Amino acid sequence: MDLCPSVKNILLLDSEGKRVAAKYYSEDWPSNSARESFEKAVFTKTQKTNARSEAEIAMFENNIVVYKFVQDLHFYVTGGEDENELILATVLQGFFDAVDILLRGNVEKREALENLDLILLCLDEISDGG
Repeated sequence: MDLCPSVKNILLLDSEGKRVAAKYYSEDWPSNSARESFEKAVFTKTQKTNARSEAEIAMFENNIVVYKFVQDLHFYVTGGEDENELILATVLQGFFDAVDILLRGNVEKREALENLDLILLCLDEISDGG
């Protein structure tokens, strides 16, 4: 049993469920097709919820998914079923706040794609190996 909380992935998807940026820390999804399939499935499950004002939490495929929607971007953090939801929510909020600062408050897909290098750097730095 791992005593240190861990994150399995951090995802940034657009309003159609397509990947804008993603970082996987777990080998639960070994291939790119498995990752895209997971992203599409989690997007489909969560797209009808109203996670605009604050983060929502869902169980999905034995994982805890914490997510938040802003404009046309969907932010996700996934952890194992035994992980603490508050820690995952804190990671999500930290990622969102960093992206908000990097994009100067203009959190939308076009701006995210124009500053993708900064978002990818943020993903690399937000968690040390998960």
